[in-house]
Amino acid sequence: MNKTKTHAAILDMALFAMLGAVLFVLKIVFEPLPNIHPVCALIMTYTVVFRRRAFIPVAVFVLVSGVFYGFDIWWIPQLYLWFIYVLLTLTVPKNISKKTAEIVYPLLCALFGLIYGILYAPGQALLFGYDFTKTIRWIEAGLPFDALHAAGNFGFGLLILPLSELMKKLYAKIK
Repeated sequence: MNKTKTHAAILDMALFAMLGAVLFVLKIVFEPLPNIHPVCALIMTYTVVFRRRAFIPVAVFVLVSGVFYGFDIWWIPQLYLWFIYVLLTLTVPKNISKKTAEIVYPLLCALFGLIYGILYAPGQALLFGYDFTKTIRWIEAGLPFDALHAAGNFGFGLLILPLSELMKKLYAKIK
C-alpha cells in the first residue's frame, strides 16, 4: 500500500470512529426527550455522503452503545435496526435532485421513526416469547412514542440536505 492510500485509510478510520461517537453523544444529549434525537438524520447524512461506508460509523455507534449501556436484551435489535435504515437510505438514488431530496430525506427519516417499533417487534417477540397477538399489542402500545419519533425525525430530517452538502465539501477538502 502506498503512502497516499495509507494516509487516506487512517483518515477514514479516524473520521468514521468520530462520526460513530457523534451519534452516540447526541443520542445521550437528547435522552430527556422521548424518542426525539438526531441519530436518524445523521445516519442518513452519513449514507448520502459515504454510501455503503456509512455502515462503519453505525457499527461504531451500536458497539459503543452496548459498551456504555451494557450488552443486554435491548441491544440485540440494535444489531439490525440501524443497518436496515442504512439499506433503506441506499435505495434513494445517489444523484437525486435537491428539490426532491428536500422532500424525500425528511419523509424517509420520519417514516423510519414511525416504523421503528414495528421493526423492533420481531426481536422483542423472539426474546420474550411473544405470540402474534402480544406482539401486535406491544406495537400498539408503542405507537405514541413512534409518532413522536417520526415528528422528531422529520424535524431533524430537514437538516439532511444542507448537512450532506457541507459534509461532502469538507470531506473533499481533507481528501
